Amino acid sequence: MKCVICKQDKTYQGTATITLERAATTLVFKQVPALVCETCGEEYVGEDVTRMLLVHAEEAIKAGVEVDVRYYRAA
Repeated sequence: MKCVICKQDKTYQGTATITLERAATTLVFKQVPALVCETCGEEYVGEDVTRMLLVHAEEAIKAGVEVDVRYYRAA
């Protein structure tokens, strides 16, 4: 995959930490599977993983969570 930031073609399968904020809710997801650029460190999360994170975020918002740190677990 070509990095949109540095334009290099070197990415590897790694993990990322993703922070999502909406209104009074802040969620941090750790160890999220991602492609990581070897050159600049930019992280790319796939559509399925993103969809899953957003579902968990909506659930947390509805439950009234203000701040939470979670570890990614595949469904």
